[in-house]
Amino acid sequence: MNYTLTSPRTSPGDAECQSKLCSAIFTGTGFAVPERILTNNDLEKILETSDEWIVERTGMKERRIAKPEEAASDFALRASQQALADARIKPEEIDLIIVATVTGDMPFPSTACILQHKLGATNAAAMDLAAGCSGFIYALTTARQFIATGTYRTVLVVGVEVLSKITDWTDRSTAVLLADGAGAAILQASTEKERGIIATYLGADGSHGKDLYMPAGGSAIPASLESIQQRLHYLKMNGSAIFKIAVRSMADVVRRLLDKTKLPAEEIKLIIPHQANLRIIEAMAKLINFPMEKVFVNIQKYANTSSASTIIALDEARKQGLIHPGDKVILVAFGAGLTWGGTLVCF
Repeated sequence: MNYTLTSPRTSPGDAECQSKLCSAIFTGTGFAVPERILTNNDLEKILETSDEWIVERTGMKERRIAKPEEAASDFALRASQQALADARIKPEEIDLIIVATVTGDMPFPSTACILQHKLGATNAAAMDLAAGCSGFIYALTTARQFIATGTYRTVLVVGVEVLSKITDWTDRSTAVLLADGAGAAILQASTEKERGIIATYLGADGSHGKDLYMPAGGSAIPASLESIQQRLHYLKMNGSAIFKIAVRSMADVVRRLLDKTKLPAEEIKLIIPHQANLRIIEAMAKLINFPMEKVFVNIQKYANTSSASTIIALDEARKQGLIHPGDKVILVAFGAGLTWGGTLVCF
């Protein structure tokens, strides 16, 4: 399905949007994943694990892994091109690009700037945003503010990760979870108040930062022979602590969004959660008494793609015909930081 607007640079609604807050509506989505599929059976050959063990504890059956020469911007480009085609707009019409990632091409320039060049979005400002697996939700909220105030009319929001490049393939507790991919969404200004992002909520607790982090590679522990030998350039996770916080924080986000909008849970067509672990998703749904048949899950195919997971899932849900105009959907995630957040969207 396509939601199209008049070109943002000539829209008859410009004056109205400049005089009052505008809605930020989704007009296009897309996603891209690597060609290579790494199955649980493949992991059995390099780790002390089994397909049964992985499925039982995570719900994951396979994941996509980038080639050595592939970087975050490569997948971000493909996902963005799909979103632009879906929205039926040209790259030059983009006013701002926000890329949510913790595995960008390089420390600087930003992956957003690299994407801007590859995409040919010559009129766009560009910036990266780091909020771990909550990155896409944080980026959506940021985009909404720029649109609501009339600063920009068309924003490209991307969630992209190449987690295989920071995965310790000797660590069973994390290696089975992580994967690569990108998702993109076009948000545009509209005076239709009943559509678009209805409410958002963001949270964070830095005291739990070391429950999910990559120790080296920044200014605290720059790259050195010692940091490499100590394997400090790989993701580290306290799984049991993360599980509890994830369930509690995502359930709290959903409750807050419903409270803020005064909507009954029955009016929510779908909840699309961060695809971190099926047991986390099921525990969250149970905690808020929400039926699992209305929770979208694609973790079995793509595993945990961090900031890309919610937008990949949203695009798949749309393509499967599960979301129609007027449907209300909640996107919710948690991630490194620790961070968490959600958005309630009316399509």
